[in-house]
Amino acid sequence: MTISIVIPAYCEEGGIADTVDAVHGYFESTGSEFEIIVVDNASPDGTVAAVEALGLKRVRVLVNESNRGKGWSVRRGMLEATGELRLHCDADCSSSLASFAAMRSLIDAGADVVVGSRLGPGADVGQRQPIARRIAGSSFQSLCRLLLGEPTRDRFCGFKLWTAASADDVFDSLALDGWTFDAEALALARALGYGVTEVGIVWNDRDGSRLSMARVLLPVIRELLVARRNVRRVSAERRSRESTPPASQSSAG
Repeated sequence: MTISIVIPAYCEEGGIADTVDAVHGYFESTGSEFEIIVVDNASPDGTVAAVEALGLKRVRVLVNESNRGKGWSVRRGMLEATGELRLHCDADCSSSLASFAAMRSLIDAGADVVVGSRLGPGADVGQRQPIARRIAGSSFQSLCRLLLGEPTRDRFCGFKLWTAASADDVFDSLALDGWTFDAEALALARALGYGVTEVGIVWNDRDGSRLSMARVLLPVIRELLVARRNVRRVSAERRSRESTPPASQSSAG
């Protein structure tokens, strides 16, 4: 199967080249047909230049004209991808490449979406976030479960593998542009009947996260309510279309 790897990036000039080079080297070593799509979210630093300086033919860079959000960037990359499998990973995801083969085997076994998880069975997490942030993150995961009914334990781990069909269907229908898009995407995938599997992976948290849970809590609640309405709307429209016979059949005597 051909594979597309989508990497959203914002102000990543210090490490993006190492990540792209590692991803390129890994998939080249497997003999896979692949492409790497870096979606730069209007970074004011040298992120784009750092990727282009690698001179790798299987890497292309999409540059947003303005900062549109992580969800918008991932959606753009996933919908412009051509691979039969589509992996979206964060700009610091190179350690998780060790888990890709196991994730792909789950796709081969029939899953449509495989969620890399820091909390799932077999997870191998090296550097962890501070305890206060982990507690806040756990509370936020519970909030997502409450509002969206999405049972995945680790919705926001930046390493997820999709079939082309599920990616095209789900990402074309997302409402959220911000970093909470993951929760909406997984809830929508389940609502549309796709098989979602969560599996523990190798992971290392980065230093110096830019996200403040206290500052984003209220906006995120609003986003999750928007996501819930969108998931219900899209799934209801799909059920309605599937239950309505074609005009030629309904008009037949």
